[in-house]
Amino acid sequence: MLEHLVFYVFAALAIFSASMVVISKHPVRSVLLLILTFLATSVLWLLLEAEFLAMSLILVYVGAVMVLFLFVVLMLDVEVEKRRGRFTQYLPLGMCVLVLFLILLIYAVGPQAFGIDKIIAPLQHAASYSNVTELGVLLFTKYLLHFELAGILLLVAIVAAIALTFRGAQNRRVQDPAAQAKVTKKDRLRIVTGL
Repeated sequence: MLEHLVFYVFAALAIFSASMVVISKHPVRSVLLLILTFLATSVLWLLLEAEFLAMSLILVYVGAVMVLFLFVVLMLDVEVEKRRGRFTQYLPLGMCVLVLFLILLIYAVGPQAFGIDKIIAPLQHAASYSNVTELGVLLFTKYLLHFELAGILLLVAIVAAIALTFRGAQNRRVQDPAAQAKVTKKDRLRIVTGL
């Protein structure tokens, strides 16, 4: 009974905060509400005994990506007043896209999967069960090739990003520690008199 109460509270919080991300007119509030959505979703994943996904959502998205978003939003000078009227202008189109998306979702998943009687409770595992261990075994046995290909793809992306941003040796400023150690007081300090 307590699990159902926690589920409904955090599911309602996730839905409310996710809808407020879109509705909110202030970009900083939208980012903070998205962080709240991620936290509520991580609690739902903890209820499903997916601890690894919950912790990675908090550490990666809330701890890194959303902080980066927050800094970018704070550094940008977004003119909110000009964009307020555009929300109601595109509202009918957005609602049509939402209805189309829901119809396609019901068609893809199937109407037999929806309904209150179709809700399946998560499997109860023993106290020694570890989601991280099961995920690691599955990742390094069945999906080893996919894991290695994703690692190679990320490595290529990192090398490409460095190659695209590297401007050559002419723009590099390199320190010379030996020259810094040989500096005397006369090289650093010049006393000007007679002003």
